[in-house]
Amino acid sequence: MIQGICAIVGRPNVGKSTVFNRIIGEKKSIVEDTPGVTRDRIYGKAEWLTKEFRVIDTGGIQLADQPFQEEIKMQVEIAMEEADSIIFVVSGKDGITRDDEYIASLLRKSSKPIILIVNKIDDTQLINNIYEFYNLGIGDPIALSGIHGIGIGDMLDSIIHSFEGCTRKTYDEMTKFAIIGRPNVGKSSLVNAILNQDRVIVSDIEGTTRDAVDTPFKREGKEYVVIDTAGIRKRGKVYENIERYSVMRAMSAIERSDVVLFVIDGEAGIREQDKHVAGYAHEAGKAIIIVYNKWDTVDKDEVTMNDVEKEIRKQFMYLSYAPIVYVSATTKQRVNTLLPLIDEVHDYSVLRIQTNVINEVILDAQLMTPPPTHSGARLKIYYASQVAVSPPTFVLFVNTPLLLHFSYNRFLENKLRDAFSFNGTTIRILARERER
Repeated sequence: MIQGICAIVGRPNVGKSTVFNRIIGEKKSIVEDTPGVTRDRIYGKAEWLTKEFRVIDTGGIQLADQPFQEEIKMQVEIAMEEADSIIFVVSGKDGITRDDEYIASLLRKSSKPIILIVNKIDDTQLINNIYEFYNLGIGDPIALSGIHGIGIGDMLDSIIHSFEGCTRKTYDEMTKFAIIGRPNVGKSSLVNAILNQDRVIVSDIEGTTRDAVDTPFKREGKEYVVIDTAGIRKRGKVYENIERYSVMRAMSAIERSDVVLFVIDGEAGIREQDKHVAGYAHEAGKAIIIVYNKWDTVDKDEVTMNDVEKEIRKQFMYLSYAPIVYVSATTKQRVNTLLPLIDEVHDYSVLRIQTNVINEVILDAQLMTPPPTHSGARLKIYYASQVAVSPPTFVLFVNTPLLLHFSYNRFLENKLRDAFSFNGTTIRILARERER
């Protein structure tokens, strides 16, 4: 059960991504000394005192006219809107800046709880620097060293406290699927076809759907939530603020979903933007179904479907695991096949395999095709274990992790798929050195 969502905001180079990584316990956000490295919002899950919550890392706000500042400001505003509480990060080494004062003025207009974090208090000599930040009028500052982990517990306590009284619909027991794609590929029509009702506005004008819209429904005793999204355009070609807003909403929809229906326009064919759209879902590790829409408008013969599949596999080689469905949202052709397929790929994405069974598959694979040598050394896999689902993630305990070449990694992935299918879901294989 998600307790709430907190967003991390602040000007560039105050250590927001370092704080984010500390909270979620992994290096998911890029950390650089160069201001403005984080431009997109990044989502993560965290847990403290048995409470689970989500965290959003954002780009920094600056008054100066720097590249991407309009986009970054919008990301922060949307993150503030989505969040139940906000972590405002400032630098204890720099003191209060004009940018800090500007962000504080934005935050004071928010009705959300604000947690003021004074980062970079890396030694005891800097502890008195926190008192200056009372002048921001945000509340009591918390001293923190994101690099050394000092003060993290106090911050996490404050985050959990900020969620008190928060009520958030999470649809935990339902299968959540997002429908994504570039504008005007028929996403809203597909939603209506699945729901058997005109729930979403349908128009030939690109970008009619601006927000991500959650619609819970029940079919044959099973509960689902369909998340319709605005069309994602290639980032470099998003000119209007409202289109930027739509891209960010779609990113949020992907994050919240269990399964992603990636829709391609069969009438227009595959375009370059489609690769960017699909890439978002793939990188998020979501179960994916490729939906080739408007099949009724395609001139077909007995080999057309086979030719289209070859082209899709060629253009989206990284989605080789994703099943393809050829539908028409307008005529509802094959739309009835989507929910059973959603159930199937979701089940595979959360499938857990017993450790002894995994090791039998890995051992057989090594016996069939031993790992190649590299600089006179050969990879030795001692044992394997599944450590996560959504996506299924396996850790191989080996002699030297660097000896796991990507080609052998792919070979092992194929053997796991031969044994367990994992239709529609990516597989992650990690190598760890066995403790001696």
